[in-house]
This record gives sequence, C-alpha cells and structure tokens, in this order.
Amino acid sequence: MTAVVYDTWWLTRRRLAVFLAQPGYLVVTLIQPAIWLFLFGGLFGRVVDLPGFSANSYLDYLIPGVLVMNALASNMWAGMTTLEEIERGTLNRFLTLPIRRSAIMNANVVEQAVGTIVQSLIILLLGWLAGARYSGGVVGVAVLVGTAVLLGTLIGALSNALGMVVRQRESIIGVNTFLLLPLTFLSTVLMTSELMPGWMRTIAAYNPVEWAVVAGRAALSAGTDWSLVVSRGAWLLGLAVLAVALSTRTFRSYQASV
Repeated sequence: MTAVVYDTWWLTRRRLAVFLAQPGYLVVTLIQPAIWLFLFGGLFGRVVDLPGFSANSYLDYLIPGVLVMNALASNMWAGMTTLEEIERGTLNRFLTLPIRRSAIMNANVVEQAVGTIVQSLIILLLGWLAGARYSGGVVGVAVLVGTAVLLGTLIGALSNALGMVVRQRESIIGVNTFLLLPLTFLSTVLMTSELMPGWMRTIAAYNPVEWAVVAGRAALSAGTDWSLVVSRGAWLLGLAVLAVALSTRTFRSYQASV
C-alpha cells in the first residue's frame, strides 16, 4: 500500500510540474467559467423575479452550477492527455519502470482533482468579488468543491478509459461535444427545477451533474439539508469508484496489448 501511495505521489508531481510550467493554461481554462459567471449571470439576473424561482440572487444560485460545469468540462479532456502520452510513447516507458501499475492511473486522477480544486477556489473568489455570499461557510464551500472533485473524478476516469479504447482524437472530441451541453442543460446548473419541463426534471434526477450541483448548492445554502448532501454525494462517490475501477481495468487491457 505504501509503495502505491509513493508511486502515485511521484507520478503526480511529474504531472503537476507540467501543469505549473504552463500557467497560461489555467487562465485559458477559466475564461469560459468567467463568461458564464459574469455575462450569463448578468444577462439573466432578473430571472429570479419569475414566479417559482427558488432563489433570491441568481449569482448565488449560479456559482455552484458554474463550479460543477467547469469540473465537467475540464475533466472531459483527461482522455486526450492519456492519448497524447500513448502517441509519444510516454505511457509505454512508464511500463518499464519499477512502479505499481495502478499508480499510473491514480496519478492521473489526483492531478485532475488538484486542478479542479484550484479552478473551483478561483471561481468562488471571483463570485465573492462580484457580490456572492456563501451562507454555508467554510464547510459548505468545502463540500461544494468536494462534489466538483467527485464529478471530475467520475468524468475524468471515464475519459481516460475512452482514450485508451478508441485511441483517436476525433472520437474523444466527438463524444465530449455530444455530451457536454445535454449533461449541463438536463440539470439545474442554470435553471431551477420548478421552471423546467417535467420530462427534463425526470432525466435530471438520473444525471450525475445534477447530483453534484444539488449537493453543492444545498451545502452552500443556509439551513443545509445534510440528508440531501449525503445521498447525492454517496451516489457520486459510488459512480466515481466504479469509473476509476473501469479506467484501471482498461489500462490493464492496454498494457496486455503492447
């Protein structure tokens, strides 16, 4: 167990070094969340006046959704990184090192989680500067970021598995483009469920993005419904564990093929 942790940390440091060497990448990844937060939030700020809308401030309502949407969009491209390492031969060279094979996939998951945490904290800071207030306090913020990390782990692990199976950039781009908007709009990321059509509410109930945003929004609000947070968080955790297991199994299949 200690060897796995050490190997995972060693490989994670390598991946984080690449991330830190390109600080501009962090700025680029935050452009889209900033657009949703400030432009979309400003344009549709009066939506709270609609009968049935369950929030007093659209900015407060939107921030958990933007946080979750950013985790979804960022981690969808994890498979592209895996594909690049396959094409460069880096992944094959790792197989010759005296390290645990599970650490290779674990490092990918940890690096994506660290990136999600950093991006989430910046988004929360931008929201606070814009006037949002987080009634759930530090605990609520931590839970919100945690749900974003769980969703990111789930999506990132599935993306890694996809990258190792299809081994084509076009396929990964096509799948990501196809899934991003449906997963976002079939949830309460941007709009309260009371104003959604019935069929959309039904689908949203089975959408992991919805679980993340509901749990995070509940934790961040005053009078937190912890039963809601725990139930949605447990579903996310269960799916994330299964996705990581699938990613590891797919990696073993890849290993056997080289």
